[in-house]
Amino acid sequence: MKFLDLAKVHIRSGAGGGGCISFRREKYIEYGGPDGGDGGTGGSVWVEAVEGLNTLIDFRYQQHFFARNGQPGMGKQRTGKDGDDIVLRVPVGTEILDEDQETVIADLTQVGERVLLAKGGNGGWGNLHFKSSTNQAPRRANPGQPGVERTLWLRLKLIADVGLLGLPNAGKSTFLAATSNARPKIADYPFTTLHPNLGVVGVDDVEFVVADIPGLIGGAHEGRGLGDLFLGHVERCAVLLHLVDGTSDSIAEDYRTIIHELEAYGGHLADKPRITALNKIDALDEEERAAARSELETACGGRVLEMSGVAREGVTEVLRALRAEIDDDRLRQRIAEDEPEQWQP
Repeated sequence: MKFLDLAKVHIRSGAGGGGCISFRREKYIEYGGPDGGDGGTGGSVWVEAVEGLNTLIDFRYQQHFFARNGQPGMGKQRTGKDGDDIVLRVPVGTEILDEDQETVIADLTQVGERVLLAKGGNGGWGNLHFKSSTNQAPRRANPGQPGVERTLWLRLKLIADVGLLGLPNAGKSTFLAATSNARPKIADYPFTTLHPNLGVVGVDDVEFVVADIPGLIGGAHEGRGLGDLFLGHVERCAVLLHLVDGTSDSIAEDYRTIIHELEAYGGHLADKPRITALNKIDALDEEERAAARSELETACGGRVLEMSGVAREGVTEVLRALRAEIDDDRLRQRIAEDEPEQWQP
């Protein structure tokens, strides 16, 4: 399945059915009267966050969603049938934007959240509604209200607890594969990862979600490389894990490149809690490790962890540091498999 995090849709709610002008005419009944029914209500357009989706690819092949109109009223006081509603099912974490791509209409962050995007038009009144003592044979009925037509943008921001940052080939996908059941593409060339990947990571009987996004390079905010298109997927994360390649000849410069791109992106992304880790230490001897760590500590001005995703060295310490930064309400306690079930009669 392809990954798509931005889609444009055209929606239109149904128009209401018109009211009916009708009179009761039955044999052997002396007095008739108006009996025109009301028109039905047009269908509305809703959006709902559902489980089991992590991409907007369905909206690439269908962009138009039009709800049905309400049926007109009929004689014998019969009301027209209401139009059926349309529900756009989207992944959790989807934002609904207006046509200008700036105004946020809704932000669906929980399963089952449902928002009305376009309300169906009300049905018109039939001439039965206009009967009075002074107007006993009204020949008047209201037309139904028109539907609402809108053009909207759907933008997906993945729901994750930890976001991975780093230059291409910093070892982000290897870290995700080593700590979870996710199987991202891993190769020895830049931009192996072309779309975000999610993995569920566990440490000390606690689980949390990690998001791996394509690597950033200098000038990403200006569109270089894959640009900063995927930085929105780590906006919701509680903590960021910045991986720096320990085998690089310019460790401090690599670190500052990513920080500069976070600041250029704007928002609160650069202010989020961030853990810095020196990766690929299995390829360094003790002296090279100490020099690389000292250089990175000088650049970031804080604590630096050492790890190797391939050799699984230092991974547990990094996971525990991430777990300490995540709010308890975002963590999911893992149920022990060996816990015996309680007997019930």
